[in-house]
This record gives sequence, C-alpha cells and structure tokens, in this order.
Amino acid sequence: MSDPTPHVRQREPVPAQRRDLSYPPLPPALVVPVYDNHTHLEIADGEHPLDYREQLDRASSVGIRGVVQVGGDLETSRWSAEMAAREPRMLAAVAIHPNEAPVYEAAGTLDAALAEIDDLAARPRVRAVGETGLDFFRTEEPGRAAQFRSFEAHIAIAKKHDIAMQIHDRNAHAEVIATLRRVGAPEKTVFHCFSGDADMARLCADNGWYLSFAGTVTFKNAGNLREALEIVPRSQILVETDAPYLAPVPYRGRPNAPYLIPHTLRFMADHLGTDVSMLAAQISSNTELVYGSWDAEPVSQELGSPYDEAIDSADLA
Repeated sequence: MSDPTPHVRQREPVPAQRRDLSYPPLPPALVVPVYDNHTHLEIADGEHPLDYREQLDRASSVGIRGVVQVGGDLETSRWSAEMAAREPRMLAAVAIHPNEAPVYEAAGTLDAALAEIDDLAARPRVRAVGETGLDFFRTEEPGRAAQFRSFEAHIAIAKKHDIAMQIHDRNAHAEVIATLRRVGAPEKTVFHCFSGDADMARLCADNGWYLSFAGTVTFKNAGNLREALEIVPRSQILVETDAPYLAPVPYRGRPNAPYLIPHTLRFMADHLGTDVSMLAAQISSNTELVYGSWDAEPVSQELGSPYDEAIDSADLA
C-alpha cells in the first residue's frame, strides 16, 4: 500500500504588496447545485489557508455538490485517491503532470511512477486520469519527449480503466490534438481550464470532447474563451476553479476555492443569455455523465487505522 501521509504543496510565494492574500467572501448560493470539475485542495494558499474540510463546507453552503480533486505527481495523486475514499463530496483524478514527467524521466523513475498511477486509477472513487497532457510554456524542447511518452501512457491508463481523462494543454494545442487523433482519445476526454479559441472549441465539440471553463473566462482579456463558450454545445460544458489559482472576476489574483464557482457560472450564464439554474442543471448532468455519481459510499473503513490516524492528525493548512 502506498504511503498514506497527506502531501501538501505550498503555492509559490507572491510578495504581499502585489496580491491580496485573503479569501473572498461567500457568494450567494446557487439554487441548482453544480460540481467543481478540477481543484487542488492539497495546495495551501492565502493569508489564512483553509484545510480541505473547511473548503468543502464552504462549497456545500453555496451549492457546490462535490469536487474532483486532482493530483499532479505521485504524492498528490496518492493523497487525492485516499481522500476521495473517505470524503463523500470528493472524487479523485490521478496523474503525473506534464511538467513533472521530465523530472521523473531524468531520475529514471517515470515508468515506476506511471505504474503506480495505473494502480491508483483502479480505485473505485478515482474517476479520472489527470491532469496529463502537454505544456510547452514551462517545459523546453529537451523535456518534451518525456511529456509525449507520459501523455500517451496516461491515455492508455484511462482507456484501460474506462474512466475520464483530464487534459492539461498549455501552448500545445496542435500537438495535444494530434496525439489524441493518433492514439485515440478516451471516450470521456475533458480539456481542463480550456484555453483555446472558437475554432478549437468546434473541433473538440465535433470529437465529443468536453470543455471545462475556469475563472479565466471572466477575465477582460479572454475574448477567445467567451467565443469558445458560445460555440461548444451546452451538453459538453463543464465548470471548474483550478483552485487555488485563477479566481474569477471580481476577485482575480486572490486565492481561489470551490465556493467561488457561482461567480464563474453566473458570468457564463449571463454571457450565454440563459438562466443560471438551467445552465447549472445542464452542467451538473454533464459532470455526472463524465465521472459518475458522488453518492457511492466512501470506503475509509477499509483503509485501516494507520491511514485514518495520518489523515486526521495532518495539518492541511
């Protein structure tokens, strides 16, 4: 069994004078609840970081029914899988992030890491492989072969376990799409924090892929995302935070959290000229089609006292 000790990543520090580090206030609750398709509750952030319990309690209070907690390396993938096993408001996604793949490759441990991701993906409340994909913004040419190899391995893992795949795509649109076409995309493929334009949205829609919109869709300079939102069928739209990053307007730059989803959702509904409750109902249905139900009984009782003790005693802030 993998080491059950929670692994909490710290956000890279930002000088206080450049950023308000306080969490925004609670928004008005949604009438029809939705899910946060992609969040990182293991990352401590803000002036007074919130642990995962308070994050989920705040989210529940404003109509967020559940979250997909996403890993990006072995430690955070283990934590995500194990927390989803005990927390009914959480499902998990597990993967080696594309920017981590070259690090594992250089250490000679990428194959072993992918084998463990394969094992984690078999757990009942792990419902996605992700985030995986390609990132040409942070990874230079020498590390890209490892990204491609890792991406293709993750695609195979998602297919093997018949679960969704969440794609991280940064400055690599054409290469991501070419890879999906060449090896064949999993049946349920999600472009997390979609960053393309209307043409790419149309291509994704034609292939049956889902687009997940984050707080970036509310940014003034993100006209391409709003055009994409108009193009994609509503049956293929999801919503996410990517917390603690990408807080929506009017709180851009402050710590993000699942409870801020209502701001993004209301903005999307207003832009589309539709009722927010109708859009919420559609997105909630889409999310359950991709990941299944959150209602299955968690299995924490099967994990044993060492696991429970490690989780309960951890300072997740």
